[in-house]
Amino acid sequence: MTRQDDTSPAGPSGFTAFGLRAEAETIRPGLHVVATPIGNLRDISFRALGTLAAADAVIAEDTRVTRILLAHYGISTPMVAYHEHNAAVMRPHLVARLKEGASLALVSDAGTPLVSDPGFKLVSDVLAEGIAVFPVPGPSAVLAALVVAGLPTDRFFFEGFLPPRSAARRQRIAELAPIPGTLVFFESARRVAETLADLAAVLGDRPAALARELTKHFETVRRGPLPELAAMLESEDPPKGEIVLLVGPPPEGAAEASAEDVDSRLRTALLTLSVKDAASVVSADTGQPRRKIYARAVELAAEGRAAAP
Repeated sequence: MTRQDDTSPAGPSGFTAFGLRAEAETIRPGLHVVATPIGNLRDISFRALGTLAAADAVIAEDTRVTRILLAHYGISTPMVAYHEHNAAVMRPHLVARLKEGASLALVSDAGTPLVSDPGFKLVSDVLAEGIAVFPVPGPSAVLAALVVAGLPTDRFFFEGFLPPRSAARRQRIAELAPIPGTLVFFESARRVAETLADLAAVLGDRPAALARELTKHFETVRRGPLPELAAMLESEDPPKGEIVLLVGPPPEGAAEASAEDVDSRLRTALLTLSVKDAASVVSADTGQPRRKIYARAVELAAEGRAAAP
């Protein structure tokens, strides 16, 4: 049965699931942010299907990818491409269409929109115009990886993609080191071995997990200390598919580290890191104030330069 909404201009359409054709309920005017499967096409809600079918248009990051999903469920809603290369040009047109009373559905290539895609700016502009935005929740690679990693889930920090070059990547990792929660990263298959090596070099022996091709046929989750995972990836061909990396938080109870232990950690860190980055890492590992650790790192670095031949 279709419920009519007098405030919406979008007429009912339909979708096919489990071999049955269903009529979609009319949706309200505004921007509907719709989560889509991250790999397994069955991981989509009836509400998401109904929204995609009833919308005036689907705003897609890559229409080729979204077309596969819509075709699978017999949805014929027209699509509009919206991605990082045309976002600045397309946003005013989409906002104008919404101001006229349209019902538009925003999707990403996979998972929940606004996570590592240009959707945030569109939502921001839409809200600034007083237009309604509706969440249609569902799959997320971040949460899917987090619940199977075996790492703490009470607090986590999603970083997205780290810098592509090692020096910048290590610096950013050092900045993230003190965060008291599980760190979550996206990474490309060709760069994951290098990234794991840098994570191990900066963060040490923290527990970690590599989740690959989640929800798909070749779904794989590998768990272990960072150095162990880094060694595995270094000795193998690059993995295929979408990858999420997760790293456990700094160890608890490390704040009682002795001065000798702090100096030892700093000397080791200074072999590969700058004074700033070494201080960030050791501060995170010991729980001691970064300002104090940084001052000691400066002293040790000066001693090292003075002792050099």
